[in-house]
Amino acid sequence: MGIKKIISYLLLIFVPISIAAEYLHWGSLTVFITSALAIVPLAVWLSTATEEVAIVAGPSIGGLLNAVFGNATELIIALVALKEGLVDIVKASITGTIISNLLLVMGLSMFLGGLRYKEQEFQPVVARVNGSTMTLAVIAIVLPTTVVYTSNGVAESSIRNLSLTAAVVLIVVYALTLLFSLKTHSYLYDVGIVDLESGEGKDADTESSHKPNLWLWIGVLLVSTIAVAFESEIFVGVVEETTKSLGLTPLFTGVVLLPLVGGAAEYVTAVGVAIKNNMDLSVSVAMGSSLLVALLVAPILVIVGVAIGQPMDLNFNPFEVVAVIIAVLVANLISLDGRSNWLEGGLLLATYIILGAAFYFHPPV
Repeated sequence: MGIKKIISYLLLIFVPISIAAEYLHWGSLTVFITSALAIVPLAVWLSTATEEVAIVAGPSIGGLLNAVFGNATELIIALVALKEGLVDIVKASITGTIISNLLLVMGLSMFLGGLRYKEQEFQPVVARVNGSTMTLAVIAIVLPTTVVYTSNGVAESSIRNLSLTAAVVLIVVYALTLLFSLKTHSYLYDVGIVDLESGEGKDADTESSHKPNLWLWIGVLLVSTIAVAFESEIFVGVVEETTKSLGLTPLFTGVVLLPLVGGAAEYVTAVGVAIKNNMDLSVSVAMGSSLLVALLVAPILVIVGVAIGQPMDLNFNPFEVVAVIIAVLVANLISLDGRSNWLEGGLLLATYIILGAAFYFHPPV
């Protein structure tokens, strides 16, 4: 039994514990910790169910499902937080997810994979395409902030309209990346898809006999989605109070804590396949998750925010913008040659730790 399955079973105990902590009033810190731990296995089940349904649906539809639902947990948590008016935390979680995937997830994958294999290879063309697209996403994040800080005064409505325009463009770009990866240049991504469908390293006999029960996994997908939404309500309900009592700023909470809770499934998957010497899939998961957040999750939150009366724009804290630029530049530099080793993984982790410390000591805005 793999690490992912062990986590998905063992941590489920925290689902009833978190519910009891919430309704029996065991204190905000207890509710915060137990609900965060409860979200982790639910995120794993949500991810697993998406993958299993994708296998039955076939490569094209399956790739689309993975592309759209790959960050469902992060989106659900962000939507719940947005509904509660925690706009600063939601914005920070967007940049935090991008940073953690590019530096923490890819760093852990390259470091642990590099300890087992002297040097690992992956397709550089995929890394270049992802890097170019990620650069565009960073430009969309930088521009509204730049407009604000290079003007004497900008109306909120103007920033909101600029953010809505950028959001629409980013969604179109994401649709184009799906067309590129699933249709016109799907051969570039075949390795990752095949390994994902084969259970990340099963033998040929197991692979040929693996026929998921479609309706069972659709049920698991629905139940885990509802459960994640329910636990997210509990988690978000105490996150502001708890983090304040711990002396943590909304910036640090959104950039560091929320991505660790919502992205657990991607972390386990990326690191697990890297240890099995499949850096193609590992890099694809890490960079693909960042792209999904930048090109789809963030724009959806902007549009939904306007719709529910909780306006959210793409005017980020300048330090968040600098951190994202650093993360993208470092990740692109290290991944462009299509090779990785433990030292490069260590460099990514060191960058993440330094940025995390900077966010921790960054004073409240």
